[in-house]
Amino acid sequence: MNMNELSQMNTELGNRFYVHLSAINSHVTPKEAQALWQDIAVRYNEEQRAYHTLHHIQQLFGQFEQIKRHLNEPNIIALAMYYHDVIYESTRSDNELKSAEFAVEVLGHYLDADQCQHIYALIMMTAIHEIDEFDEWSDIAKEKNSYSDAAYLLDMDLSILGASWLMYEKYAKAVRQEYLHVPMADYCAGRMAVLKGLLAHPKLYLTEYYYDQLEAQARDNIKREINSLLHSQLNE
Repeated sequence: MNMNELSQMNTELGNRFYVHLSAINSHVTPKEAQALWQDIAVRYNEEQRAYHTLHHIQQLFGQFEQIKRHLNEPNIIALAMYYHDVIYESTRSDNELKSAEFAVEVLGHYLDADQCQHIYALIMMTAIHEIDEFDEWSDIAKEKNSYSDAAYLLDMDLSILGASWLMYEKYAKAVRQEYLHVPMADYCAGRMAVLKGLLAHPKLYLTEYYYDQLEAQARDNIKREINSLLHSQLNE
């Protein structure tokens, strides 16, 4: 992606951020939204990132456009998408927690406590990709019947798994890039454990929409990556 494309993506995502935030709080000024957005953009452009970048956010919004009609609170889901990986360092195990805390800290000036609690819960769910197992699933989300919203968010976050093999392969290479500090043998073992854990789920996707479209392709891609990792281990 060249500089012009990066600049255009930055502008589009920034404009979209203002639209979603101002839809919830009409008193937010473009200047305030721009400041918040720049803080997000700087973080997603950090050097150590290869997959968890603005391109990932752009990809999510491509999915969002396809399913937003199914969402009860699309603006809340959109903000959760912006902040779900805002803190990311592959050497840490608390990225989602730190991202959720960061979101609440900055959005607390513009959203009410229930809305912030909802976004916090949504971001935390992306750490485990489970809804029923998440003990802190917010009461406000339950009251607003947002179970399906959460399911769509988690499915969008995993939609890359069901992409074409060419796109999936780029994703897998980008993930490896973020873990270059880990020796290849250790990476293969750890990555295979993650992938086998995904395959162990009865369903990768929680919504009928994503299950029907992506489940079979995602499972094929994951198995193909596991085979590739096994091959890499043998050649070590």
